[in-house]
Amino acid sequence: MRERFVRHTRIGASAERVFRWHQRPGALERLTPPWVTMRVVERTGGIEDGVRVSLVLSFGPLQIPWTLEHRDFVKNQQFRDVQISGPFTSWSHVHRVEPDGDAGCYIEDEVEYELPGGRFGDLLGGSLMRLELERLFVYRHRILQHDMAVETAHPVDKPLKILVSGSSGLIGSALVPFLTTAGHRVVRLVRPSSRAGGDAIPWDPAAGLLNPDDVEGFDAVIHLSGESLDALRWTAGKKQRILDSRVKSTRLLCETLAKLKRPPRVLLSASAIGFYGNRGGEILSEESRGGPGWLPEVCRQWEQSTESAAQAGIRVVNMRIGVVLSPRGGLLARLLPVARLGLGGPIGTGWQFMSLITIDDLVSAIYHTLRTDSLRGPVNMVGPRAIPQRELAKTLGLVLQRPVFLRLPAFAVQALMGEVANALVLSSAHVEPRLLTESGFVFQFPDMEIGLRHLLGRT
Repeated sequence: MRERFVRHTRIGASAERVFRWHQRPGALERLTPPWVTMRVVERTGGIEDGVRVSLVLSFGPLQIPWTLEHRDFVKNQQFRDVQISGPFTSWSHVHRVEPDGDAGCYIEDEVEYELPGGRFGDLLGGSLMRLELERLFVYRHRILQHDMAVETAHPVDKPLKILVSGSSGLIGSALVPFLTTAGHRVVRLVRPSSRAGGDAIPWDPAAGLLNPDDVEGFDAVIHLSGESLDALRWTAGKKQRILDSRVKSTRLLCETLAKLKRPPRVLLSASAIGFYGNRGGEILSEESRGGPGWLPEVCRQWEQSTESAAQAGIRVVNMRIGVVLSPRGGLLARLLPVARLGLGGPIGTGWQFMSLITIDDLVSAIYHTLRTDSLRGPVNMVGPRAIPQRELAKTLGLVLQRPVFLRLPAFAVQALMGEVANALVLSSAHVEPRLLTESGFVFQFPDMEIGLRHLLGRT
């Protein structure tokens, strides 16, 4: 049976601005919720008539191809995507934009679809499908509303040409669509083995290879690459790769940028709140000293590797990034399977402070820092309130509607993970985003429960 779903939301921006946002590269990725695993296999253009997009949707081991074609394009008013092949018996999605004064409009999404399996398919998945559509478009309209507000706060007179390393990682894959839908051109800095298409420049930090001519003429550089800290245990080889991937790549990039005829005006280089080490309940700002231990030492060398760029007059920001929350990776992705089984709970005492930030607030904070000339040097990129680990476990259980009762003793974590446990799981760092806040940055999700509901579609 053919079903119809409609969602209608007022957006605080003109119809022309909203429609133009949808026409930019990255809009589809920006609008895809983090709980949906989707990969773009091929696309032939923008949203004009005849353009096709081939996707693969993943549900565990199940891979479902889905091909859509855009039709009925009317500039600043509407476009439609129709299923050519895929999981539905039929699918048609009309995006409409209706003006509401000079500085507002209504966005309307109308979906007509037919589930496979006839009446049996309707009985089995009808109510679930409507729920999923509701989750999807609540998320999409919230993202659109937020991005229009950011565009108002930071109007783009002239698009920036931005070089991004680490673009395929958890942060980079969220940041690049944010930048391109904001109207900027992004070029990715990739390893020679990468299969990246489109605008990409090769480099090999381990071999010290980066062609200066390739990186000439950029307005800004955002450096995010580095070996993942994720590991059950840190072997000597893993620790060396973590250090080298950060220090060598940053030094190579900065020394190359410093020698350019026209260097970028700004370099945002990743660092981490691991700089502060295990500090208990001490409130830590950008002025706080670094902590003892191997991970703080990695962060110190990482930040020191940007010195050549700063001496060349480039505005350098060392982004001390906190624990990033996204169901696509990192801490939250590891916690979700356990929490869904009702087995989440405090780790160790559970009173160790965690300085968290949602992936959405992080990419917004990076963009705010990029556009705010007064910010330079270390900048803490964490949420406005650090919380004890047991509060995160309790809030996640509340959002998922699961019990929270199982406590994992510290000795068990230490026996399993060794140094990793002490550095990342049992460590306490109460970090505050003082410079971000003082520079006028406004968090979209200052409350952890609201942030988790947004990330998991549990509104």
